Amino acid sequence: MTNYQDLGLRPLINAYATVTKYGGSLMPPEVLEAMNEAASAFVSLAELQRRVGERIAKLTRNEAAYITSGAAAGLMLSSAACALHKQPRALDQFSALAALKYEAIILHSQRNPYDYATQQTGLRQIEIDGSPAALRAAINDKTACVFWFPRGLCSNADLTLAETIAIADEHGLPVIVDAAAQLPPVENLWRFTQMGAALALFSGGKDLRGPQSSGLMLGRRDLIDLIRPISNPNHGLGRPLKVGKEELMGALAAVERYLKLDHAARARYCEEAVRLFCDALDPLPGVDAQRAFPNEAGQPLPWCSVTIDSAKFGKTADELVADFLGHDPAIAVSPLNERQFHLNPMTLNPGEEIIVRDACLQLLRDP
Repeated sequence: MTNYQDLGLRPLINAYATVTKYGGSLMPPEVLEAMNEAASAFVSLAELQRRVGERIAKLTRNEAAYITSGAAAGLMLSSAACALHKQPRALDQFSALAALKYEAIILHSQRNPYDYATQQTGLRQIEIDGSPAALRAAINDKTACVFWFPRGLCSNADLTLAETIAIADEHGLPVIVDAAAQLPPVENLWRFTQMGAALALFSGGKDLRGPQSSGLMLGRRDLIDLIRPISNPNHGLGRPLKVGKEELMGALAAVERYLKLDHAARARYCEEAVRLFCDALDPLPGVDAQRAFPNEAGQPLPWCSVTIDSAKFGKTADELVADFLGHDPAIAVSPLNERQFHLNPMTLNPGEEIIVRDACLQLLRDP
């Protein structure tokens, strides 16, 4: 059987996060079984997308659901939905939407590399500061929607999501929440839309542990129905964003599994792993290891923040991160700056926390 080693690659232990560059997460048996079964027969893809969406919508207390080829694809398709909502007659000739020069509003503090997906439909981004006055001033007859990114670097003075929704509602504008990495907590699957967001977008391949090339779009049925005719398996803007029958069934299995998980037990494991790291590393000379909360994505799980004395070690944190990848077994850890890296237990299999601790002791005792 062809495997990573045949290609000259070493599998690694992920103490970084559910990041795309390392494969997101590991699919559990339930997801793999659903995908394998789906691969064994032909089916109407459009009907399967609709049936899976109906099941997930019911499970997550939403009006409708749609499986995308990742959260970034969800940003692009939700942009299309909002533009089509303004000009439904453009559905038959989607390229005409770009000429209409619709706008999407986003807070300056929430700009990030993923928000460029909103521009692929022709929407022009209007960047504002975080004040109610700035949002109201930016809204005009070309405004199609407002985007909200929970992982943005918002200050306490910035508009909250609730305030953003309230102002957008005054003008009949949908608010789209990019919640790609906002699981856990599991309640976020319905919290954003119950607050009044039109759509909430999640990655299927992060904490849900579904196929990495999948995502969830949850929320208003009218907006989701607008993108069906232009999305796979139909021709149109969304045709390249293909989601196969295997990913559709895998995503459904992942949601069903996630809703049944003992999330409290999972949080306890993460706390125990962080305590293990801190107890082992903090006594080392030139090392300060502390529990940090929440983690890098704002999820309510702890991780271990390790600060090193670069002068003592003669290495930066980035160089130590490279040492971890060169270790046997290879370990991915999260760099923060030249003096800090993080150890994230949320992507570890039980028992791997011991391997990560021992590697840290080896590399930090003898850098």
